[in-house]
Amino acid sequence: MKQLIEYLPIALFAGVYFSTKDIYISTGVLMVGICFQVGFEYARFKAVSRQTQVIFWVAIIFGGATLLFRNQAFIQWKPTIVNWLFCIGLAGSYFVGKQSILQRILGAQLTLPDHVWRNLTFGWSAGFFIAGVLNLIVAYQFSLDFWVSYKLIGGFAITLIYLVITMVYLIRGGYIREDEIQEDEKNAGTEP
Repeated sequence: MKQLIEYLPIALFAGVYFSTKDIYISTGVLMVGICFQVGFEYARFKAVSRQTQVIFWVAIIFGGATLLFRNQAFIQWKPTIVNWLFCIGLAGSYFVGKQSILQRILGAQLTLPDHVWRNLTFGWSAGFFIAGVLNLIVAYQFSLDFWVSYKLIGGFAITLIYLVITMVYLIRGGYIREDEIQEDEKNAGTEP
């Protein structure tokens, strides 16, 4: 359910854009959708994750600048800024504290050697950096229609590709077994 709520503001943004062809109305809808996302997350979990907070503030600042200055470049930079902030936060977390953010999030589910956590941390950090660069390439080399489509599908596709790469890395390295993944998927489907 949380993933659906996270995807909803982008889907609304794209839906409104393609029905109106107005980037400014779409930006306003995105901002409202992200406010709804924050409200839902707080109501459901009594807290708002840092990831959601980062996305919220960047969307409000860059969406607000888009509307205030009537310049679509601000909203087109939003995904890049979010991705680069995640890149910096993830890479920086490796050097600050005893565990990287990735290890703190997944450490209860996965027991991995330190060098594997390091590789995953910097691999995902590089992935966020690349996603930010790809967004700028699409924003400045293609039409606004194409960029909106990319925003709707591209972020999800890139994340899926990184998940597959991560799983292949962990399986080939012998850090997890395929039968463990299948058992986890089976248990996830039967839990209430």
